[in-house]
Amino acid sequence: MTWSEMQPLLTQGTLDTLYMVLWSTLVTAIGGLPLGILLVLTDKGGLLQNAPVNKAVGVVVNIGRSLPFIILLIALIPFTTAVVGTFIGPTAMIVPLAVGAIPFFARLVETAIREVDHGLVEAVQSMGGSIPTIIRKVLLPQALPSIVAAVTTTVIVLVGYSAMAGAVGGEGLGSKAVTYGFQRFETGFMLVTVVILVAIVTAVQLIGDGIVRLLSRRGRTA
Repeated sequence: MTWSEMQPLLTQGTLDTLYMVLWSTLVTAIGGLPLGILLVLTDKGGLLQNAPVNKAVGVVVNIGRSLPFIILLIALIPFTTAVVGTFIGPTAMIVPLAVGAIPFFARLVETAIREVDHGLVEAVQSMGGSIPTIIRKVLLPQALPSIVAAVTTTVIVLVGYSAMAGAVGGEGLGSKAVTYGFQRFETGFMLVTVVILVAIVTAVQLIGDGIVRLLSRRGRTA
């Protein structure tokens, strides 16, 4: 396969991969951030201490994290079809990608929130600050560098998930690698898809690390 033949396939595969990853990252952040905060607030000694809720949420998150993505992808076919109308294509893959990543991201958010100095929380409480105020003014700003790092890690995981999704109708670089690289024994095509995936992951990591360093410096000078 010549470069002129590979280029449109690789371009479309890259665009589909970025589309799946970006949208699933957005859905994951919307779902995983409050879930991670809830795990901290309802834990023992938390602002909303509630053992039954904490255990229930923890069980759901642990089950979600323990399922291999390829199995989750297949198990969610009825749900994906109900939500999107199909289980094939990049838009359909956003559903299982987000569902698979939300528990993972929630645990990372939980860890980030737990690192916040409890003395700051107590200080705001003593001044009559409500729980929403503590979340907005203390927990999220103080944990922001760690949360950004968590988003970076999650995006990289989603890139890997999207490649697996390509094997079962998800399009993207994974689909192109299987169809044209593996099934047609085009080693060169397979190699190029791997290079593109590595480049995407490297770019995400560099951007994420840069934002974390910037936020950390601002935090120290604030």
